[in-house]
Formats: sequence, C-alpha cells, structure tokens
Amino acid sequence: ALKESSALQQAVYAWAIGIGTRIADRVLAGQPVGTALKAQFTLARWLALDNVRKMIGIHRARFLVTGAAPISPDLVKWYLALGVPMLEVWGMTETCGAATGVPATRIKPGSIGPAAGYNEVRLDPVTNEILVRGPNVFKGYLNLPDKTAETITPDGWLHTGDVGQVDAEGYFRITDRMKDIIITAGGKNITPSELENELKFSPYVTDAVVIGDRRPYLSVIIMIDQENVEKYAQDHDVPFSNYASLTRAPEVQQLIQDVIDQVNTRFARVEQIKKFFLLDTQLSAEDEELTPTMKLKRQLVQKKYAERIEAMYR
Repeated sequence: ALKESSALQQAVYAWAIGIGTRIADRVLAGQPVGTALKAQFTLARWLALDNVRKMIGIHRARFLVTGAAPISPDLVKWYLALGVPMLEVWGMTETCGAATGVPATRIKPGSIGPAAGYNEVRLDPVTNEILVRGPNVFKGYLNLPDKTAETITPDGWLHTGDVGQVDAEGYFRITDRMKDIIITAGGKNITPSELENELKFSPYVTDAVVIGDRRPYLSVIIMIDQENVEKYAQDHDVPFSNYASLTRAPEVQQLIQDVIDQVNTRFARVEQIKKFFLLDTQLSAEDEELTPTMKLKRQLVQKKYAERIEAMYR
C-alpha cells in the first residue's frame, strides 16, 4: 500500500513513523517523553499513523499480545511507534496458558517477560532449562505416570524443555529447546534456534535448520520466502524460470549469503555459520518436511538431505 501511495503520502508517513520511532526509543530506554514530542505524535497519528492502524485492523486496540513463536524486536518497536504496545507472552499447555508476560509499562523486545503473578519461574542451575511451579501447572499426563515423573519434580517444578536466560530485572528470554542443543566437534554447546530466529527475521527467509552436532563448524539449510525473493529477482533483473532455478541463481545465493553474514556479526566466531544450501523444492503443508504450521521438521530434514549436508563438510 505504501509503494502505491503518492510521493506526498510517503513523505508524510516517513515523518510520522519517524516521530513514533523517537517516542518508541525513549519508551524502550525508560526515558520520559517530552510535551513537544507528544504533540508531534498527536499530529503524526492524525496525518498517517491512525490510517495505518486501521489498515491492519488494530485501530481500536490498546495493546497487542503475541506468543507461540519469536517476534522480531524491530517489529515490536514498529508497533510501539504506531502507538500500540506489542507484548510477548510465553506458556504451554502444561501451564494452562501464559506463565510469563511482558508488561506494557516496561517492554523489552526479545524477552518473554517476568513470571506471571500466579506462578514461579526459575532456571535449572545446571542446564538453564526454564522451570515453572504454581497452581496453574497441570497435575500430570493421563495414565502416564513415568512421563509425569520425568516432567514434574516431587516439589512441583515443571520441566518445560525450553532453555533460557534471565536478567537482573527478572525478565526471561528463551534461547533454545533442550532437545535441539548442538555440541560441536570442539565441545562447544550451541543453541541453534538463536541463529535460526535471527535468520528468519529476514524477509527472504521462511525457515532455517542449523546443522553442526559433532561437526567442526555450523552450516544451515534454508527455505526461502518465495514471494519476497521473487520480487527481489524481478527488481534486480535476475532471470529464473521456476522455483528451483530461482534458488540456484547466483544473485539469490549471494542475497542469502549476505543475510547469513549479517547474522554472523552478532555471534562469536565458533557460533558462526560457514556454509549453507537452499531447498530447491517448493514445499507445502502436505509435504512431509513441514509441520502444519509450515515449519521444517529438524530431524526429518537432516535425514532426507543427509547427502547434501555431508557435501558441506567435505
């Protein structure tokens, strides 16, 4: 919609979102917003931002809640710039809903917030697994006493299977799943979902699976975002005839390499991705490689593409 707008409309939006971003920066930093900036934001909403909120269906919302999958910190900031806080929550079926949540009064992008008032949350001192205890935690799995004993400790702590961190203010952050931790040939523990989530923040990447267990370095299998990569190819006169040829185009390979290079700058050398390949088959929810929510199945993908994975380590 923005690209179809006139030059004047685009200029007004750029000014308005700029004002909103200045406010978002101050709010996220815990700094007060001055009267003059508030007045400018009122004008920005009237000129452009309220229309954006109406277009995406949030013009009556006081705040928004997100969960189930990580959200880009930049997206959290963008919603805040529109004047609508995006609050991340975390929980699971076994906790009967949310166990943590980010309060609107102290937003930290990338965090799932502190423990909810009705339960306790802490990290296992050895594994950093997130543990939850409270009246909202379920009693156990029906007719599965052994599974229940593995999941809930005698003193009531639920093993969630998520690995995390906690800061001085009690805000938790998920870094990976216990079962997905990679131990490289050099003995370094890697949390692949941190890398995968950073990659998926790119508009050109739909999903990614990091490889590296008992291997000398990390590599990654990437499923591109067809719509955005096709648009990139068309805008840059990259010839392609179908999905497979699109993934093999040198310009597209370089596009994804640039995404990986940018992500690598945020990680230590031993955690950086050295090689990759793009899935050249267009997948749908009916394909065995994908879950119903269009996420790659880690174990199945590694098994199915074992030969191509091995090629990255020769």
